[in-house]
Amino acid sequence: MYLIPFTFCFNSGGQNFVSPPQCQVRLLLSVLFKIVLCFIMLLISVQSALYGRADSVTCSEGRPANQLSNTMCSQNGILDLVKRSCELRQRCRIDMRDVRTSDPCVGTYKYLQTNFICLPAIQDVTCEGSTAQLRCGKRVIFVYGAYYGRRNRRTCSEGRPQSQVENVNCINPAQRVPQRCNGRHFCSIEASNSVFGDPCYGTYKYLEVAYVCICKFFYVSISQI
Repeated sequence: MYLIPFTFCFNSGGQNFVSPPQCQVRLLLSVLFKIVLCFIMLLISVQSALYGRADSVTCSEGRPANQLSNTMCSQNGILDLVKRSCELRQRCRIDMRDVRTSDPCVGTYKYLQTNFICLPAIQDVTCEGSTAQLRCGKRVIFVYGAYYGRRNRRTCSEGRPQSQVENVNCINPAQRVPQRCNGRHFCSIEASNSVFGDPCYGTYKYLEVAYVCICKFFYVSISQI
């Protein structure tokens, strides 16, 4: 697992980019979106996120001192926003229009900084009304995390009207998945409102699960920590 830092520098006139290690992750830049991805079979686990300024060195090249002096500048809700877009996904897209909804420190040159780990994990996606089946053979299941709701328009969208897939800010942790499945060789759980509640009425939802298969001895050891 690698802890990978990202820093995006912003002002109204342009963008600069400080790249992460290229052997660990790849970043694609566009005007409105930042696309982050881990290698295949690795999923993103967001550790921290900041939009604003926490020091006078990051993204400082060519900037006057008065744009760098405020190092106590951060926008509320950025960690939740990044997690909602990226947590436990192999790739994600951060909409910069959502990040820049307000200016936490007018006149300060700001940046978006995220730190995340690429976790080796199996990703399972089950559409609402179907049953998720997690299998580990002779090993046992350990769930990193699970979410029920919707955070993009593409997943589980076939045959659905636009009104059922347009709400992409609908996501809730699905705690029943690790409670039911951890430590088992096989586990099935229905992706339904009756199991997980309804975080967004009228939206067609899906269940996302990220898990690994580990030996029973290791599971017993970590479950006692």
